[in-house]
Amino acid sequence: MVHVTLMLALVLVSCVGLLVDGRSLLDESVWVKPLKFGVAFVLYAGMLAWLLSKLRKARRLGWWTGTLFAVAATAEVGAITIQAARGTVSHFNANQNDPVTLALTPLLTLGVAVFFLAQLVIAALVLAQRTGDRAMTRAIRAGLGLATIGMLTPVYWMVTNVRERTVTDANGTKITMYQGHGIGDLDGHGMAITHWSTTGGDFRVPHFVGLHGIQALLLLVALLGVLARRRAWLREETVRARLVGVAALGYAGLFAVVTWQAGRGQSLIHPDAATLVAFATVVLGTMAAVFAVVRAAARHGR
Repeated sequence: MVHVTLMLALVLVSCVGLLVDGRSLLDESVWVKPLKFGVAFVLYAGMLAWLLSKLRKARRLGWWTGTLFAVAATAEVGAITIQAARGTVSHFNANQNDPVTLALTPLLTLGVAVFFLAQLVIAALVLAQRTGDRAMTRAIRAGLGLATIGMLTPVYWMVTNVRERTVTDANGTKITMYQGHGIGDLDGHGMAITHWSTTGGDFRVPHFVGLHGIQALLLLVALLGVLARRRAWLREETVRARLVGVAALGYAGLFAVVTWQAGRGQSLIHPDAATLVAFATVVLGTMAAVFAVVRAAARHGR
C-alpha cells in the first residue's frame, strides 16, 4: 500500500506534467508513460495487497513477497519516470553514451523479472488457499492465471523478435532502440492515451487485457452479490460460481482473439473479417453459456 500511495502521487505529478510540459516523445507527451504505469500499478498492486490480506496460511511469506514486489515495481516505475523527466526513452534504449540510461537499464530489465516472479509466488499462495466463496475463489484463480499469461505475452514477443531502429527523443537526440511491442509501426501512429499502434499489431493490447482480467472478474462477483438480493436463484453459491466460470472462459477467449490479432500484425481498431468472426464466436458462445446457466438456475429456483 506504500507503493500504491507512491503511484497515486505519480499520477498527480504526471497530470500536472501533461498540463505544463509541452515536450513530446514518440508522438505523445513525455508524461503519458509515467501516468499509464502509475494508474496500472495503483490497480494491480492494490489488488495484490487485498489478496494478501485474505491469506490464512504462509502470511509471513506473503508479506515478504509483497514487499519484494513493491520494491521492484517502485524501482521500475521510478526509472521510467526519471527517463520521462529527462525527455528520453526508458525501455529498449540502447544509447551507450548516456551514463544515466546505462545506470537505469538494469533496473528496467531486472525489475520486471523480480516483480513477475514475486507475483507468481503470491499467485501460488492464493491459489493454494480458498479466499472466499466459490464464485470469488474462481474469479481470483482465473484472474491470476490471465494476469500471468498477460505479463508473459509481450515479453515472449520482445525476446524472440529483436528489431533495431532509430528514434528521436524530446531533446533531439537520436536513440537506437533494440526491441518493441509489436509488428509493423512500432514507434508512432498510436491511439490516444494507450498509444497502441493503429497501423500494426501491438502486444500491449493482450498484455492489458490479461493483466486486468482479475479486476473485471472481481467486479462481476460484486455485481452478482448485489443482484442476489433481488433474485433468489442467484443466492445459490454454485450458480454464481458457474456464471463467473463462464465469464472467465469468455474473457480468456477475448484474450486469445486479441493476441492472435496482434500476432498477425493487425491493429486493434482495424480488425479484418476473420478477427470479427472470432470475436463474434466468443461473444455468442459466452452469451449462450450464460443463458443456459441462468435458465437452469431459474427453473431450479421455482
